[in-house]
Amino acid sequence: MLTLYYSPGACSLAPHIVLEEAGAPYSIQRVDLKGGEQRSSEYLKLNPKGRVPALVTERGILTENPAILAYIAQSFPEAGLGGPNDAFAIAELQAFNVFLTATVHIAFAHVFRPTRYADGEAAAAAMRIKASASIDDSFAIIDRILSDGRTCVHGGHYTISDPYLLVFSRWLDRAGLGPVDKFPHVAAHRKRIEARPAVQKVLAAEG
Repeated sequence: MLTLYYSPGACSLAPHIVLEEAGAPYSIQRVDLKGGEQRSSEYLKLNPKGRVPALVTERGILTENPAILAYIAQSFPEAGLGGPNDAFAIAELQAFNVFLTATVHIAFAHVFRPTRYADGEAAAAAMRIKASASIDDSFAIIDRILSDGRTCVHGGHYTISDPYLLVFSRWLDRAGLGPVDKFPHVAAHRKRIEARPAVQKVLAAEG
């Protein structure tokens, strides 16, 4: 049994969806980020980084979304969530997910949690302006990728990249940087992914 430590609406939404899509035996444990539970001694023993997600497996604890998503896909290959068993396709999938982690997520962090990077209202306002531009640039790149009529990030085959992108297309609303319709192909992708039964089930579970 796998246990996912998550917070509603956080980037942990992606592995939560992937666990459901894979048909994996799992349980979820909510972490109250607003209440600071991620900084509690109990949680820090589990994940010293003080973040979500964390995935407890029989071999140990995994953190960082690209690693967790790849682990689930490889642990349940029959679900086909890792894409084709092809070296280039695997690298392409990894490149996209790392882009989401290292560029898109970091830009959102400057909007949501500016105190991680600087102090003061002026600094926060300046970061929001620059981060908003970076987010727009990133989504423009993703929109071009999706503009060839593909239904999923990597073509017609649903993979771990699709719910991971969903996290950030939903964050456009949370950050007040939308509407997502600024990026029509991303908006269409979001609607398709949100309509999947497993996604609907997870969104309901997270509230």
